[in-house]
Amino acid sequence: MIIWIASYPKSGNTWIRSLLCAYLFSKDGKFNFKLLENIEQFSSRNLLSDSSDTYSNQARIFENWIPTQKIINQDEKIHFLKTHNALCTINGNKFTDQFNTKAAIYIVRDPRNLITSLAHHYEMNLGDAFNFLTNKRKIIFPQSLEKDDKLSNKPRDFNFLADWSGHYTSWKNINFCSVKIVKYEDLILDTEDILVSILEFLSKFLKLKLDKKKITNTITSTSFENLSRMEKSEGFREAIISSRTKKKIRF
Repeated sequence: MIIWIASYPKSGNTWIRSLLCAYLFSKDGKFNFKLLENIEQFSSRNLLSDSSDTYSNQARIFENWIPTQKIINQDEKIHFLKTHNALCTINGNKFTDQFNTKAAIYIVRDPRNLITSLAHHYEMNLGDAFNFLTNKRKIIFPQSLEKDDKLSNKPRDFNFLADWSGHYTSWKNINFCSVKIVKYEDLILDTEDILVSILEFLSKFLKLKLDKKKITNTITSTSFENLSRMEKSEGFREAIISSRTKKKIRF
C-alpha cells in the first residue's frame, strides 16, 4: 500500500522526503541524495516503460494511474511515493483509491509566500505566478534531463495540479485514508517538532522507534545549508524508478 508525500510545487516536498529518508532509511540519520530513491517520484511512465507505444497520449496516462499502483502494490509492502498531482478524477480515472493508498502526508505552504517561490523557480513575474496558482486546469511538465528527450517518441510525463485551493482541498478532504497536514511555515519554525509528529503519524502504519540522536542527525544533515552545500558539490538529479523494471527514468 502507498503512503503519499503530496504537495503543490515549491511547498517543501523534497525537504520532507529528505527528512524521512534520512530517518527511515539510514542507520544514523545522516542524509545523502541516494537515500531519496527510497521515496520514488510517482509517474505513470513507470509502467511498461520499455514500450514506446504504451503512452501515446495523456489519456493513456490517466488510464494507467491505478493499474500502475496495483503493480507497485503487488508485494503487499508499504511504498512511499512523492507526487504533485491533485487528488483528482479525470475522464472517470481516479488518481488513487482506497485499494492502493494507506495514508498521505500533505505539505501546504502559504500561497502568499508560494507566489514568490514559483516566480523565482519558473522565472516568471508575480502576475504570471498568481495566474499559475489560480489556474483550475494547471498542468506542469517536469523538465527532462535526457539529452535526446526532444527526439524521443515518448511523451513527457506531467502532473495535473488544478489551482492551489483545489489542490489543497482535494488532499485535505480525502475520505478513504488518514492524512497528515504539515504546514511548511511550521516546519521552518520547529523542524524537530514537526518531524516527530510525522513519525508518530507513520507509527500507525510502520514499526517505528523514536531515537533522539537519530532525529538530531536527521535535522542537521537535512538543513538548508547542508543540502545546498551537498547539491553544489554532488549535484542533484531527480530519478523515477520503475517498481516493476527497476529501470531509472530521468527527466
